Formats: sequence, C-alpha cells, structure tokens
Amino acid sequence: MNNTLNTLGLCKKAGKLIAGFDTVAANGGKISGVIIARDLSEKSKKEIAYHCGKHGKPLHEINETMSQIGGVLGKRTGIIAILDDGLYNALIKSTGDP
Repeated sequence: MNNTLNTLGLCKKAGKLIAGFDTVAANGGKISGVIIARDLSEKSKKEIAYHCGKHGKPLHEINETMSQIGGVLGKRTGIIAILDDGLYNALIKSTGDP
C-alpha cells in the first residue's frame, strides 16, 4: 500500500474523514479540504469543485482510483473530505505534490 492510501486509512481511523458527494457537499464549512480519485467522472469533478469554491476549501486530485480508495475505506468512493488541517496537509504531502 502506498503512502497516500496509508494516510487515508489513518484519517479514517482518527474519525477525521467523510466520503461521498452528498456528505461532503453538506459539510462544506466544516472540512479542511477535499480529495478526489483520478477516475472520478468529469461531471462529479466539476460539481465538487463548485462546492469547494463556494466554501473556500482546497480540492486535490490524487493518483489513486476509486477502487483503490475503496480497498482502504471499505466502500468505493471518489470524493473524500478531511476534517483536520494537519491530516489534510499530511495527505497532500504523501501524494508527492507541492
């Protein structure tokens, strides 16, 4: 398992992760940032980007697929929000992106 998936697992264990479009969109003001899978549909990417912009929250696409994320979280999903600034920053750092 790679660092990004390990960090997602840590966020889940800490109770600082929510998943799925509706849940993430409904909690926009409480989140630190949103992570999306590389194989998320363009329509869903556009819709979640709108919600992130509305709440001034960062959006980051990772290289992992919805199935890979599902293997860690227990359900296949392409939209994940992190509820802790430190964990969100650790997750972004684990992707190797600036």
